[in-house]
Amino acid sequence: MIKHNDKTRTPTFTKLDYAKFFTAGAICCTLTHGATTPIDVVKTRIQIDPELKGFGMVRATKSILSTQSPSVLMTGFGATAVGYLIQGGTKFAGYEFFKKQFVDMTSSPESATSNRTLIYLSASTAAEFFADILLCPLEATRIRLVSDKSYATGLTSGFLKMARTEGLKGFYSGFIPLLCKQVPYAIGQFTTHEWLNEIIYKKIGNKKLSHLETTAVELSSGIGAGVVAAVLSHPADTLLSKINKGAGGDGSAMNKLIVLAKEAGPKGIWAGLGPRILMTSFLVAGQFVVYAQVKAALSAPQGIEIHKK
Repeated sequence: MIKHNDKTRTPTFTKLDYAKFFTAGAICCTLTHGATTPIDVVKTRIQIDPELKGFGMVRATKSILSTQSPSVLMTGFGATAVGYLIQGGTKFAGYEFFKKQFVDMTSSPESATSNRTLIYLSASTAAEFFADILLCPLEATRIRLVSDKSYATGLTSGFLKMARTEGLKGFYSGFIPLLCKQVPYAIGQFTTHEWLNEIIYKKIGNKKLSHLETTAVELSSGIGAGVVAAVLSHPADTLLSKINKGAGGDGSAMNKLIVLAKEAGPKGIWAGLGPRILMTSFLVAGQFVVYAQVKAALSAPQGIEIHKK
């Protein structure tokens, strides 16, 4: 039986509960990001390869495969799988943790509901910040592997090479752009998902849903959340790909961002948005569906709901 906080009646989650949240988040993010590696490879190449500038998803894929083997589309799979296993677990468990903390800071359940959007925004931002500290070295390695075929043969050799030649600076050269990408992504992902779930369940009313119907709700709200997450985070995603390729010259990460944004222009900034919306819609929808399924399988708590009834 879950104990509740006397002040706001929120569940008192144990360390085991958070371990279950972490496990569910790690599994859902590893599976979805790993499955979309080919799309991410094409999207990254569109962003950084001058020969593919202005290409759509299908045309870019055909161009890549015309000169390289199909295995190139799985470049960076190891870094993606490991990176998002760590990041996903931290992000989802962190969101549950910070959401509870911010709800408990309010004066009453009614106050928490009235301020739910601010709570969603704050919890997702805090969770993503800590998750990105762990993700950044692996994301830097992944992008280097995708953008430079001769850099290394895989995750281990690429990671060790970057550690040896560039050290901590190389791993975190794109940390600010990563935050600029991932924080809006997390905000779009969690806040939109919460709002769409609230809207859908209001429309449904008190009807008891089957397992299939509940999954359909998660899938629908996840697709909408994925579209918003993709649009909010795409400009920084483009610049991050360029920075981790080594573009932008010397100077601070912020200076590199400004230089690259000017060089790319509006058209360049939004290059690859179509493939990314496609990828992110699948990613986010899949993540929420798998997250719910794994939590149920682990008998984890459902989390805190502060939707307006």
